[in-house]
Amino acid sequence: MTVNLTPTQILAGVGVLLALFVVWRFGARKARRAAETARASARVVSLAGRVLLMSASFVGVQWLVITHPGNPTLLLVVLGVPDLIAAHVLTRALTVTSLDATRHRGGGRR
Repeated sequence: MTVNLTPTQILAGVGVLLALFVVWRFGARKARRAAETARASARVVSLAGRVLLMSASFVGVQWLVITHPGNPTLLLVVLGVPDLIAAHVLTRALTVTSLDATRHRGGGRR
């Protein structure tokens, strides 16, 4: 069994293979970008969840101490310490400490 291909058919086959390769590379880049975006948004949601959980626990302890009065020092500590912790959490959440996108454009190593 012999296969007889004309130069036009060979060129068409190479063109189809090249087009498939380009589409595959474009899809891989798009998937990588989508994964990076999802990771960044998951970090924000995770941080927001931790902040909400801590604030709920602070409110619970404060409510417990306020509804059962008797010790003014305990009341001041219970109302003051969460403010310090909340200030620390908010400062950390709103401070940029690193840049995740450190890619260089133009290819090649520098």
